[in-house]
Amino acid sequence: MEGHTGLGMIGYQYDISGLTEADMDPFFEGWPQKPKPAKRIEILKNSDYVIIALDGSNMIGFTNAITDKTLSAYIPLLEVVPQYRKQGIGTELVKRMLEQLKDYYMIDLCCDEQLEGFYKKLGMSKVTGMIKRNYNRI
Repeated sequence: MEGHTGLGMIGYQYDISGLTEADMDPFFEGWPQKPKPAKRIEILKNSDYVIIALDGSNMIGFTNAITDKTLSAYIPLLEVVPQYRKQGIGTELVKRMLEQLKDYYMIDLCCDEQLEGFYKKLGMSKVTGMIKRNYNRI
């Protein structure tokens, strides 16, 4: 299934076939330290679920999930290239991922406070959580 935005027809792919390190270059904007290009591909390769948004052959967004294959799933990343934001692509990626994960009892993600409203609109609830970041491990 595809969606339409003002920039053309957006397609969605559920695997990483054909992706290169160069495709991952525009992502991880604003991170204190970005993962190296090879690590970016490895993140998606080792995920249980991946959904990629494409404008033609250009990767413009993605989300991924990791699971215990039984009860719980975690969505660690949602990335959309800046010029494609505010067009529903991130929303579509999350909706598609939640559909993929619908049989899991719990689906968790962590986000910055300013993004809580975005995820709430998609049926998620705010909870208290704790995190630790090892920025030197990227």
